Amino acid sequence: MQNEYKLSIITVNYNGLKDTCALIESIPFNENMEVIIIDNASKQDEASIIAQHYPYVKTIRTDKNLGFAGGNNIGIKEAKGQFLFLINNDTVFKEFNVEPLTNRLESSPKIGIICPKIRFTWGTNPIQYAGYTPLSKITVRNQAIGFGEEDQSQYDTAHPTPYAHGAAMMIKREAIEKVGLMPEDYFLYYEEIDWSIMFAKADYKIWYDPACTIYHKESQSTGQDSPLRTYYITRNRLLLVKRNWQSVYKYLAYSYLICIVAPRDLLKYTLKGKIAHAKAVKKGLSDFCLSRYSSINYKQ
Repeated sequence: MQNEYKLSIITVNYNGLKDTCALIESIPFNENMEVIIIDNASKQDEASIIAQHYPYVKTIRTDKNLGFAGGNNIGIKEAKGQFLFLINNDTVFKEFNVEPLTNRLESSPKIGIICPKIRFTWGTNPIQYAGYTPLSKITVRNQAIGFGEEDQSQYDTAHPTPYAHGAAMMIKREAIEKVGLMPEDYFLYYEEIDWSIMFAKADYKIWYDPACTIYHKESQSTGQDSPLRTYYITRNRLLLVKRNWQSVYKYLAYSYLICIVAPRDLLKYTLKGKIAHAKAVKKGLSDFCLSRYSSINYKQ
């Protein structure tokens, strides 16, 4: 497909009109870019409101909530840019300096994804992401480099990283055409990790480049300690193992997550009186075992 723009910025909106408008207003538009908003079946038709206020933005409203990957994939199919910048709707730019990201992608045919530095919007804007450490094959956990630290330029050197961060990742169109779209089975959480693994299997590298910074409000739509998040984290960590782990590591990870982590979480939530969270753990395990993925949307 012929690229009409150098850059397509894509974001998924779900009952987040205020945040999405703040993001749009932080982007200085020009003739070399397009901005695509996917309204993921918000309770009201927020796509129409956005289109009315920002007629230069392309808006698409879905009939149902397609999840993080499903919404982004709609935008990817619609985009006409050489580079596609997928960013969360609860992010903003203080300085729109994306040229270092496109330059990095152009610097090597082996680089498929580039992520900026991500800092939180609150307080003194501590770091959220300066790259990732590798996932443990058994605990399926890793760390975001620099998480919670004050930004004193200690992570101002670009470097490869094993995984992209879903809040802000720029991808070459040609790489997506080779690797494929983001996997939609997850609905929320872990899909960008799986996609990163898909890129690695296709011999692409992922880089972190701090020359661009984006600011993130963090989980305005789902909450950091919600039963919804507990459900998807429980189910999707197991799904990631199922799709990507091999041989003995798959069964070691299953054993750890099902026999240690899940009982621990059930006990913790029960003792704290968080019954909805305990039920979310049970449902996450059940839906994984019954292969209930994709459009399953957890309801308390």
